[in-house]
Amino acid sequence: MNEHFSFDQRLGISIPNLALEWAQYSDETQQAILFKWEQIRGSIPDRIADLEKMINQKQTQLSNESNFKTSCELNSEIAELASIINDLWLWYRANQTVSDKMHQ
Repeated sequence: MNEHFSFDQRLGISIPNLALEWAQYSDETQQAILFKWEQIRGSIPDRIADLEKMINQKQTQLSNESNFKTSCELNSEIAELASIINDLWLWYRANQTVSDKMHQ
């Protein structure tokens, strides 16, 4: 099943990487892909919570930081973490319709 997913280092999760059109996969393969995706999708809120903790830690550092350059670096890191969270939510929501098909 791993051939249908690739690990995204930035997001910290595997994402679908389908070589064929969905209809070209057998029903059995479609179900296996959907099952694997549902497992991955279920881990997204936990991944987001971990990233939010990192943001909170960096915000605490930022509030105590007096060095301008370090403050800018912390702001940049916070922005990148927030961007990752946004992308994770997009994956979580955009593929909800696919996950809904699995339960029909």
